[in-house]
Amino acid sequence: MPEPNDGRALQRLLDELGRLPGIGPKSAQRIAYYILESDAETARRLSSAILDVKRQVHFCPICFSYATRDTCDVCSDASRDRSRICVVSEPRDVSAIERTDSYHGLYHVLGGVISPMDKVGPEQLHVRELMGRLADGEVKEVILATNPDVEGETTATYLSRVIRPLGVTVTRLASGLPVGGDLEYADEVTLGRAIEERRSL
Repeated sequence: MPEPNDGRALQRLLDELGRLPGIGPKSAQRIAYYILESDAETARRLSSAILDVKRQVHFCPICFSYATRDTCDVCSDASRDRSRICVVSEPRDVSAIERTDSYHGLYHVLGGVISPMDKVGPEQLHVRELMGRLADGEVKEVILATNPDVEGETTATYLSRVIRPLGVTVTRLASGLPVGGDLEYADEVTLGRAIEERRSL
């Protein structure tokens, strides 16, 4: 049912756009004015795409990434290396790794990270489901790809501790200096990690 014409349609749109992550007041204005200046068909396509994605996209029951069919494209791809699982925090991390075209195994999305400050422990994440996937012995390596921050490191340490007794190799994404970066601008943690994870040439 359409909203009554109370003269606040533009303000409501600005308010909703402003709730989106990374969208400040100026960006919200730019998007709102773009929509206003577009024809009705453009606005219809945008609203239809938003409603469709909410109706059709769900979590994959195996890895908890986004899926539009019963399972996600990765889990349903028989050519993927099923001996490796890359563990990430959020579905968007899967997309980031897939763009590199360097990894061809499976994924497992935790749905967050361990954060005592936010009252998030392992039981609030998809850890039990991960352990279930490791039970049959097919997986030989688990790659921990959580962010290199305090919560990500805490999560990786916890997972490493509970996975290793299963006889599965646990590895962590390397982190350090970005390509093209200057040493003088690197923070101490990044530079220290780069030194610790140095490799021979």
